[in-house]
Amino acid sequence: MYIGIDLGTSSVKLLLMQKNGDVVKTVSKDYPLIFVKETWIEQEPEAWFSSVQEGLKEIVKGYEKEISAISFSGQMHGLVMLDKDDNVIRPAILWCDQRTEKECIYLNEKIGKEFLLQNTGNVALTGFTLPKILWVKENEPENFSKISKVMLPKDYIAYKLSGIFATDVSDASGMLTLDVKNRKWSSEMIEISGLKEENFARVYESYESIGNIKNKIAKELSLNENVKIVIGGGDQAVGAVGMGVVNDDYLSVALGTSGVVFANSSNYVHDKDGRLHSFCHASGKYHQMGVILSAASCLKWWVEEINKTSDYKMLIEEAENSEAKDLYFLPYLVGERTPHNDINVRGSFIGLNINHKRGDMTKAVLEGVAFALRDSYEILKEMDIKSKIIRLSGGGARNILWQEIICNVLGLEAETVNSLEGPAFGAAILASAGDKAYRNVDEACKEIIKPLNRIYPNEKEVEKYNKKYEKFKKLYPMLKEFYI
Repeated sequence: MYIGIDLGTSSVKLLLMQKNGDVVKTVSKDYPLIFVKETWIEQEPEAWFSSVQEGLKEIVKGYEKEISAISFSGQMHGLVMLDKDDNVIRPAILWCDQRTEKECIYLNEKIGKEFLLQNTGNVALTGFTLPKILWVKENEPENFSKISKVMLPKDYIAYKLSGIFATDVSDASGMLTLDVKNRKWSSEMIEISGLKEENFARVYESYESIGNIKNKIAKELSLNENVKIVIGGGDQAVGAVGMGVVNDDYLSVALGTSGVVFANSSNYVHDKDGRLHSFCHASGKYHQMGVILSAASCLKWWVEEINKTSDYKMLIEEAENSEAKDLYFLPYLVGERTPHNDINVRGSFIGLNINHKRGDMTKAVLEGVAFALRDSYEILKEMDIKSKIIRLSGGGARNILWQEIICNVLGLEAETVNSLEGPAFGAAILASAGDKAYRNVDEACKEIIKPLNRIYPNEKEVEKYNKKYEKFKKLYPMLKEFYI
């Protein structure tokens, strides 16, 4: 059996899976966020590990001698720093922390986007790890001088369980210090960080075993001492593994709090303008990823905050009957990442008139998120990435109307699969591949993950949405100056 551990932003989820993909049980444990300021968000790494320990005790009970390997998915980009005695120097600065705008301007303008793209395949964003390192260097020099090890969140858990200082290519891709094309650290970027390569972990493929669980922890949990620790990967890449998006046919669209368009690519390629993330995939290949900051959260805001109800079904039924043609919603409630990289822009309804009803506005919210996702898909097409089938995941993907809208807005077939457990499931699959239960990640996904139902584009709806999207694209440039 295999354990997948998904270290999220507000909780850790542990999943126990049999080799054939059957989920035996799951366990979740919460931990708090630390809001230092409005946009400064941190967490205590020790709280992560305490929650993981509690979760492991529960999930292994009754299966202690059947567990062969453990692997991980983790919130990306977070900065964990240890001193020479392996003590945590300060709370981790998280992916959603926005304090590094100054450092990103320095990297993108002084170092230069062309240099960054050449050495990492990506430009600097406030969420990435290198800007955080530079912030600590500038604002907390005493803490910076203590750094012995720089880690990502899930790598801290792997280190505590195994004693091995390791990371993987998919998670490290989001640090802005990895040469993504060659799947190794960039000496040029590490020099910019002010640290040395010895401060950064050895880089593995996501499905590789880095060693075994510590004897002491194995005894505490009554596990075999040869349980493998498989390093795992960043949450989006591992979530894509959990959806079987490991070859060039599939495009993953995740409708969680944020929205993600994720394409597998057998060959390395990056967008010349750095609008998409170009990262290593947990499958051993590469991936391109666009992220919109508000997806299912837009619908939650509209239903619960504005309409003061929890009756999603009623509002969706109203939207199904909507015939409104010229109403638009911009889903930029907390700024936007792909393709605009604008933390100041905000959401809006455009084109309201006195005849519009609530159902029209609900449908506009669903369409607006779909159009924002298409922004990323259009960049993928420019890069000659030609996925054929959308695989939908996340809470929003349970909404049949939303499925149909996305299918028609992108003009692709869409399907759901028999995997509903997200990155924790993908991590368990990586554990099985790392244990050599399968030859590789591709084979594991082919055996474990099966499509359930497929939706086909409606030609008339596709044509309608193509015209509407052309208008949607013009709205951000027109409103951009308003938010400066």
